Amino acid sequence: MSSQVERVVTELRGRILSGRLPAGQRVVELQFADELAVSRTPLRLALAELEKEGLLERLPKRGFRVRAFTLAQIADAVDVRGALEGMAARLAAERGIEHGVLGQMQACLSAGQYLVEEADRNDCGVHALQWSELNQRFHGLVVQASANEALAATLAFVSRIPMAGANALTLQGLVPSLETAFIRRAQQDHVDCVQALQQHSGSRAEAVMREHAFRSRENKKLLIARMGRTIV
Repeated sequence: MSSQVERVVTELRGRILSGRLPAGQRVVELQFADELAVSRTPLRLALAELEKEGLLERLPKRGFRVRAFTLAQIADAVDVRGALEGMAARLAAERGIEHGVLGQMQACLSAGQYLVEEADRNDCGVHALQWSELNQRFHGLVVQASANEALAATLAFVSRIPMAGANALTLQGLVPSLETAFIRRAQQDHVDCVQALQQHSGSRAEAVMREHAFRSRENKKLLIARMGRTIV
């Protein structure tokens, strides 16, 4: 994702989560291209990204509008995701994980640790967008390792609910001090999950992923509250 698209995604996400762009409002390309000083191409890419996150819905004819959602819907969806990802981790541990998939997971761990250490070196927040993409990749590998197509399809459906998917672990730079603390713990959860998979400990792998989702749910509540949005 280019820096220009990233900037637009972050700006529009912030407006949606703070309530400045309310549920039901149409997102008109011409208006936001002017407001954000971008051409329509990066704007369209940004809108498509927000659609993936569940914050926008595509209109039948053209354009997008802001989706309505509640905190309860987010919490319920993340709980379901945690149960499914826990099941995926247990299946992967019990069946045995392929060497290639394990290597990709370990690459995610290394990349995640680099982001955390880079933030320490520069005395700044973790690059939240890079972490979000990395997090989504890691969770996808856990599901892939389960070799359960029905589980994968159900997870894909649940992840379309706003803020429920693995790519929405953080608000991507909007509350950096909180996000960095959350990311540090999430990185350790990933390490613990891979260790459980290598040890063929299905019950531990499942417990790690369920607890991982629980923390994600609570983190989202706190982050959204910090954004100043009140949703029931």
